[in-house]
Amino acid sequence: MTEHAAHRHHQHTAPASDGAPHTGHGEAGHDHGAMVADFRRRFWICLPLTIAVVVLSRHIQMLVGLPGVLAFPGSAFVEAALASVIFFYGGWPFLAGLSGELRRGKPGMMTLVSLAIVSAYVYSLAVLAGLPGDVFFWETATLILVMLLGHWLEAKSVLGASGALQALVRLMPATATRLGEGSAQEEVPIAALRPGDLVLVRPGAKVPTDGIVTEGRSSMDESMLTGESRPVDKAVGARVVGGAVNGEGALTVRIERTGGETYLAQVIRLVEQAQATRSRTQDLANRAAAVLTWVAIGVGGGTFGVWLLLDAPLAFALERMVTVMVISCPHALGLAVPLVVAVSTELTARNGLLIRDRAAFERARALQVVVFDKTGTLTEGRFGVAAVVPLGVGFDEAAVLRLAAGLESSSEHPIAKGILRGAEARGIVPPAATEFRNLPGEGARATIEGVAVEVVSPGTLRRRGVELTDARVAEEQAAGRTVVFVTADGALAGAVALADVVRPESREAVRQLRALGLRCMMLTGDARPVAEQVGRELGLDEVRAEVLPHQKSEVVQSIQARGLTVAMVGDGVNDAPALAQSDLGIAIGAGTDVAAEAADIVLVRNDPRDVVAILALARATYARMAQNLAWATGYNVVAIPLAAGVGVPWGILLTPAVGAALMSLSTVVVAVNARLLGRQGERRLAALRADVARSDTAAG
Repeated sequence: MTEHAAHRHHQHTAPASDGAPHTGHGEAGHDHGAMVADFRRRFWICLPLTIAVVVLSRHIQMLVGLPGVLAFPGSAFVEAALASVIFFYGGWPFLAGLSGELRRGKPGMMTLVSLAIVSAYVYSLAVLAGLPGDVFFWETATLILVMLLGHWLEAKSVLGASGALQALVRLMPATATRLGEGSAQEEVPIAALRPGDLVLVRPGAKVPTDGIVTEGRSSMDESMLTGESRPVDKAVGARVVGGAVNGEGALTVRIERTGGETYLAQVIRLVEQAQATRSRTQDLANRAAAVLTWVAIGVGGGTFGVWLLLDAPLAFALERMVTVMVISCPHALGLAVPLVVAVSTELTARNGLLIRDRAAFERARALQVVVFDKTGTLTEGRFGVAAVVPLGVGFDEAAVLRLAAGLESSSEHPIAKGILRGAEARGIVPPAATEFRNLPGEGARATIEGVAVEVVSPGTLRRRGVELTDARVAEEQAAGRTVVFVTADGALAGAVALADVVRPESREAVRQLRALGLRCMMLTGDARPVAEQVGRELGLDEVRAEVLPHQKSEVVQSIQARGLTVAMVGDGVNDAPALAQSDLGIAIGAGTDVAAEAADIVLVRNDPRDVVAILALARATYARMAQNLAWATGYNVVAIPLAAGVGVPWGILLTPAVGAALMSLSTVVVAVNARLLGRQGERRLAALRADVARSDTAAG
């Protein structure tokens, strides 16, 4: 187990000169858990031994003004024996790592640490055997102890940052209550479920796998799956996702998908894919860490040689070399990017923002234009009431809409459903209708409260010889909206204008994107008047209408030809070519179907503000990467000369133990900065979704 843990840690930290990613960062759970336990155990065992070595050290006794007080015959050999235990037991992970690095011909972190502790330990043994000089036993022991502590804390940070997959897996329950004939119930493992099975989901229980509600009404907590903070109402016919937590009511669910076809399985695959994709920033960090390793070896050897040429004592020259080796370990540099990647992957996966291509996600920071599809993306893809125009004496907007809703309550036509939704949104209760009859090619007729009510098309009115001169109606028609007319006992009562409903959150999304300095455009196959009206309503910079599906990618290409970096946001199959052509393809509103092959990023919720969220997180992620890289490289620029002894004329002298502490501190700084991304990102998303909730409440 020890060798395994050491080997895995070596893989995790060693810089890869060929630009290969640090594979250990993507392998949370067992490996990092074993490393945390291993380093923790070694630290606590070595701690009392190190204290004993420090107490027995002649240098420490002289430093505190008690020379020889604790000395006894053979104390030097006891000190050496304790230091040897620390060296072989506490230093074993580093020595094992050295072996692995040398076998692959890629010296790195473990090589530097091992060279430092081996040099100090062997030299101390030689002094104990009679070589002139001073022993380094206490320095070696404290160096190993500090390195164990630093690696323990670092492995713990990585374990916490890389838990996205484990968190997702834990969402699934182990068993389900399957319903049989009659009222029979049996508790079965999740793996035993098959499509078509009926399962009972009790209040407070987790949904075992994806399905459709066949009986009952409740609400679902889907926050850990999609980031939706509010409970989602579920009734007969509603889709439910495995891992969601049921609310107050019992539900009967018919299983639709199991195993690798479920929503959660697809999300896990995307997370794994994101973790495996290469990062250009990581490649840069890997190359820099590889160079720094050789610089450290060269500077360490050069420091040793220069001090000997300056007639410094051998012990002093060796101490400078050891300090350079330790303090210049590229640990923080190797962790600068992977920790941020792990945190951002976990954050986005937990909030329904699924990254398929890590490199594309990094490119999002440099976007200049966001191009939206219209139907189903910026709009709801269904009719809604845009305006009500009273035309008859004694009728106001509410009265006109009330009559129209009462008649249309008996119809299944898309226009009828739009009128009913409009009435419901305004708190209008449709009156009962009798003698309902469709008028083919004209509209519908019914009797409401003794009044003959009709909802008819403009063409029907023209055929009846009714001339329409109302400017408000003409304006709605010019905007490309569908207008129907309501009559009462043959007299014109009013008009209802319907249009594809613009999502209320679309306005805020466009506003926030423009605040980030991005241009917002729309591509649609819809008619120009309709598209231009939506564009004006949302404040878009540019609108392209009547664009055929195969032409969308050509339009994106033409925008790129202007030297602009483009993100394409769409929800349909017809958007796939444009998604693939763009610099960043974003599939929005994927719901339970997250396998959007043409997209670089999949947004589970049908909320355009999630586009803002993913772009803001991309910028924040890159900023954290840049901060970590700047800290890691800047630290080495300052620390290496001090370790080599440049500050000696001014009384500045770093010991190996202090060097180890500073190196570990730099790693902790990088880890803490990466974790701050998660906290700030959660706050940003929470604020964004709070705005969504407020806008929904206002709209209701």
